Amino acid sequence: MIYKKLSAEEAASFIKNDDVIGFCGFTPAGCSKVISQALAKKAEEEHAKGNPFKVGVFTGASTGDMIDGVLARANAIKFRSPYQSNTDLRNALNAHDAHYFDLHLSELPQYLRYGFLPKPRIAILEASSVTDDGKIYLTSGVGISPTIARLADIIFIELNRYHPEALAGIHDIYEPADPPVRKEIPVYSPSDRIGVPYIQVDPKKIAGVVETNLPNEVGKFTPADEITNRIGANVANFLSSEIKAGRIPASFLPVQSGVGNIANAVLGAMGSNKDIPAFQVYTEVIQDAVIDLMKAGRVTFASGCALTLSTPALEDVHNNLDFFKQKILLRPQEISNSPEVARRLGLISINTALEADIFGNINSTHVVGTKMMNGIGGSGDFCRNAYLSIFTTPSVAKGGKISAIVPMVSHVDHSEHSVKILVTEHGVADLRGLSPVQRAELIIENCVSPEYKGILNRYLKLGQKGHTPQNMEAALSFHVAFNQTGDMRNVNF
Repeated sequence: MIYKKLSAEEAASFIKNDDVIGFCGFTPAGCSKVISQALAKKAEEEHAKGNPFKVGVFTGASTGDMIDGVLARANAIKFRSPYQSNTDLRNALNAHDAHYFDLHLSELPQYLRYGFLPKPRIAILEASSVTDDGKIYLTSGVGISPTIARLADIIFIELNRYHPEALAGIHDIYEPADPPVRKEIPVYSPSDRIGVPYIQVDPKKIAGVVETNLPNEVGKFTPADEITNRIGANVANFLSSEIKAGRIPASFLPVQSGVGNIANAVLGAMGSNKDIPAFQVYTEVIQDAVIDLMKAGRVTFASGCALTLSTPALEDVHNNLDFFKQKILLRPQEISNSPEVARRLGLISINTALEADIFGNINSTHVVGTKMMNGIGGSGDFCRNAYLSIFTTPSVAKGGKISAIVPMVSHVDHSEHSVKILVTEHGVADLRGLSPVQRAELIIENCVSPEYKGILNRYLKLGQKGHTPQNMEAALSFHVAFNQTGDMRNVNF
């Protein structure tokens, strides 16, 4: 290997105050792990000397604690985009200790190329192997890696021996041309390979290689429970009824699913429902349920941006690459999340809502309208362009003190125009072709927890005359009641 071997500390010494860094990976899958920790230590040392030290951070999506957590605790982040899920970083963002701009995940790579956002000077990529002529073979996540590798002046490679070199070939690296010469992205089926299995860079840009042997920081997913199982069954039963009604082709359609325990429960229920044929997945995050269904023959192919798998599931993939490399492709996020491809393939899009209102608007990001939770992620990339956009949520939280269905969402991420189906553990509201009043009546009847039905029906009667009968004095009364008393049931109208 022609590249200089460095320690993480030596690599971090290249990074200066106000630098902009692009990190590889997507979720904790495929994220770099050691240079960021050395960088956090450097920031703490500089702060102790009275010197400023903060950097701008672009990633594919969320990361592990080894990036977002350590840098946030070291007060080393100047700005952050496009998505995060770390508690310490979330606290910093909500305290305005770091600036955060939430962004549709498909848009970040092109925004960087267009010059809309600061250009990364440094790219840090995790690889399973790298060749002397500048071919970088990634590990379990792709994210924005191709774009930051091209734009950055300096590239550091974390060569992670935990991931076998035999992963080479599971990636499909493709960057679309920028307007005005962009052509269609030639994905016509989830299994279409359109690029190459590596990132090609000028070897002179690779300033050094840091060797590691560390697993991803993907923890075990919360096990399914009665609520998530009921949500999963409701989604699966609804989809099977749509097949029987002829509104979904009998051969079915590719599925996009969000990340987390609800998504795993939904996929599991779909796999168990014999009225739903074996299906393909075209999504951003491939998680444990997809691997289980693939082994059972219920998922025939999965295209995504990352293998966001528990350690046992990822090791299963590593140990059976001859099988899984025939059934999985990992792509850059502007391809996995492409609105163009989503519309062409006719995706069934299934994502989780933080909050919904009775008229069908969805809040995916803000707690009580002000505090950022994680970010919009890829849900907007998919739901507006899906064949069928479904949002799921448990009807209540905190023992019933919070209703996930409210008169008016405290922050709008997906408007009523993009949301077709709403599902809770209580049932399904098919909102297609309904007026605002009809949507409200159906959501209250089918999706709301019984303890909130009367309250929301009372609110609907308070609505002012007009097409959408909101009452502006009471629209946010649920949130006011929660802020004042800790319980949304204590509304005052």
